[in-house]
Order: sequence, then structure tokens, then C-alpha cells
Amino acid sequence: MEIQLKKYRLELKHTFSISRESHDFQDTLIACLSLNGKTGYGEATSNPYYNISTASMTEEIGTIENRIAELEFTGPEAFHKFLTKQGLTNFSICALDLAAHDLYGKLLGQPLYRIWGYTAEKYPMTNYTIGIATIEKMVEKMEEKPWPLYKIKLGTNHDVAIVKALREHTDATFRVDANCAWTPEETIENSYRLKELGVEFIEQPLKADNWDGMKKVMAKSALPVIADESCIVESDVEKCNNHFHGINIKLTKCGGLTPALRMIEKAKSMGLKVMVGCMTESTVGISAIAQLLPQLDYVDMDGAMLLKNDIATGVTIEDNGKVIFPKQPGSGVALTA
Repeated sequence: MEIQLKKYRLELKHTFSISRESHDFQDTLIACLSLNGKTGYGEATSNPYYNISTASMTEEIGTIENRIAELEFTGPEAFHKFLTKQGLTNFSICALDLAAHDLYGKLLGQPLYRIWGYTAEKYPMTNYTIGIATIEKMVEKMEEKPWPLYKIKLGTNHDVAIVKALREHTDATFRVDANCAWTPEETIENSYRLKELGVEFIEQPLKADNWDGMKKVMAKSALPVIADESCIVESDVEKCNNHFHGINIKLTKCGGLTPALRMIEKAKSMGLKVMVGCMTESTVGISAIAQLLPQLDYVDMDGAMLLKNDIATGVTIEDNGKVIFPKQPGSGVALTA
């Protein structure tokens, strides 16, 4: 296989703020794997919370480029198994794994979801994320992008007041994501007030390792709670059982589509709801997430919708929430920049 790495700085439409950080740009790494005239594309974004940069990913992937070039490509699973033995972070593995899946589908001439035995006729709608800002700015974002389902980022001293104020401007369903900012007591109290305001569920209210606190929340919350920072890799799925009602899988954190497929199967076997979320990826990463849609209960794949300028074609999302799958096989991705 031939391998090429491309670094991009994606400019966001608006400053994106959560409880612990704000940014106007998203750095991302695109991995390109080519074989027999076909090229597969994968993506992983930088993340200061996990100490990941495009430079660090480029450096570590660079150490195994020759090994990748010499490797006989038999499919994504064998390739992923090879990658896990090379000392890479999951972010780097994700970029390569997504590229391998896209390449595999293109070599077979089939979209990934069909290779996995699914049709794309039924799938959940993505939410559209509203980052922390002034009430006026958050309302402005909703008016700019009318949508039936919003994820509201929280983690302030007046979270319920924010949701109450936003509710005055839309009948849309809300989801809220506290990004580890609440205590168990706050979560339980907020859950009852948020339920009255039309909130569907709460995502990651407590710090990732507060399992005792989540046990209390599970027992008393008026709303379902979904794990994010508490569910990073495959072994975390079982930990989340009886502590959360569902899990949010991030491809960059777990290491790509290969482990995500196993996490989905494991979660469903335990009765957990399954969501897949994005990390403000371009259409490269979003198109990979879209292949999982028929298997999901919830999805957060609005990353490319938050960008001023995209770098690829692939899956598109219409204003009514309908997903248009590309005619190209694999993830259906092609770079435009």
C-alpha cells in the first residue's frame, strides 16, 4: 500500500465552547491509503484534552510508514490488529483504520454498511450542537440553523436557566452535554427540571472516573444518562453497564471503526443504548460515522456542518436531517482540498 498524510486546519463557523475549552479552528489529520488504483481516506482530529496534535500523530505514523507500505492488505480487521501492535495512540490508529475501511469498500465496490449486512433505509437523525456562549449567541446559532434536534453544551453556573431561555425560541428536542462538569447532586436535581424543558437525555454529567456518583445518578435521575468520557475503549463498555443507560462511541478515541463495531455489539448485548459522536471532523470522518447509522439509537455527526469550509465530499446531510449517501463505495469519500 502507498500511504500519504495530510494536515489541515479547519475553520469553524462559530467559536465552539464546552465546559473546559474553546476554539475557532480544528486541526485534523487525513490518512490516505492507496492500492490497485483505489484510495481510502481516514481522519483523526487533534485534541488537547488527550494531548493529541496533528504533529504528534504524523510523527508516530511516520515511524511505521515503511512497514505499512510493505504490508499485504487483506482487510481492515487484520490491518487494525497490525496497527495495535505498533505503539500508536488510538487517534493515529483511527485515521489509518478509517482509511483502510474506505479502501476496502472501494476495492470491493460496496459501501461499508452493505458489506456489514445493513441497508441505509432507517437511521437516527443527527443532533446539531450548540456550544456554550451567551444566550443571545446561542439563540442566534439556532436561528441560523433551524433543526429538530439540538445538543446543548452545558457546564456553567446557570445551566438550567440556559435551557429554559433557549426553550422559548424553539420546540426542538434538546439533549444536554455537561462534559464532566456536574456533581451527582446537581445532575439529579437538574434532571427533573430539564425533563420538564423537553430534554431527551444527559450526556456525561460527572467526571469520567466517578463510578460511585454515576451509580447514584442512575438510581435517581429523571432522565437517561449517556457515557462519553467514561467510555473510551472497548473495555469501558462493560464498566458503563449499570452506571449509564447508554454509551457514546467516538471513533478517534476508541481507534476507529473496527473496535467501534465490537463496542456496538457488546453494548447491545447488555441492553445499553448506542450513540456514535463526532469530534468536529470534516466530511471524511463524518462519512465513516454514517456507515454505522443503521446500527445506532442516537448519533451526533454534525462536525462538517459546523465548518466554514469542508475539505472533502462524501455523505451529506440535508436541512430536514435526511442523510444522502454517496454513490462511491467504501465511506464514499474524495478530497477536495
